[in-house]
Amino acid sequence: MGSDVKKSSSVLIEIVSKNLSDVSEEEVSKCIELLLSRRDKEIFIMGAGRSGLVGRAFALRLLHLGYKVHILGETLMPSVSKDDLVIAISGSGSTKLVITAVEAAKRVGATIMGITSYPDSSLGKLSDYILQVKGRVMPTKEANGRDYFARQILGLHEPLAPLGTLFEDTCMILLDAMIPVMMSKLKISEEELGKRHANIE
Repeated sequence: MGSDVKKSSSVLIEIVSKNLSDVSEEEVSKCIELLLSRRDKEIFIMGAGRSGLVGRAFALRLLHLGYKVHILGETLMPSVSKDDLVIAISGSGSTKLVITAVEAAKRVGATIMGITSYPDSSLGKLSDYILQVKGRVMPTKEANGRDYFARQILGLHEPLAPLGTLFEDTCMILLDAMIPVMMSKLKISEEELGKRHANIE
């Protein structure tokens, strides 16, 4: 069993590495420049399931960088306005909860950054900025047309990387890799980040 886990880990690392190498440098640069230009604005992050957890991890790092960041859907959250940035994460680009939130943000004029495996998806079409991250593969023909929650309830996934693992793993590393670049651009040290870290845990 232990050797199987090691083999699985090696395969996952290899695929995630390939996915990262396929990410457009131009898209990444545009997204970083967008984030740098919104440091004095409100930023909202949205994702369902593990994509939501990836979003929360990124939100924490943005908070450490001094951004005013919120998780869409939380009780303690201000309203979204036309000057704000909404970052939506969905591998399929069709998660209903995410699309509904993005459509609402779009109506008030917020800027949308979409992170998805499918630029031609609903999320991709709604986004002002797109960051394509490969990894989300619909597992079976039966899963076509079903959103995240429907697939989760029905248990539709691939054995190696269930429920979008490759997309989420790739996203996590990519977004984490953007932070030191932003730190350099903003001239913020790790010591300064530490001052914004929670001191009551």
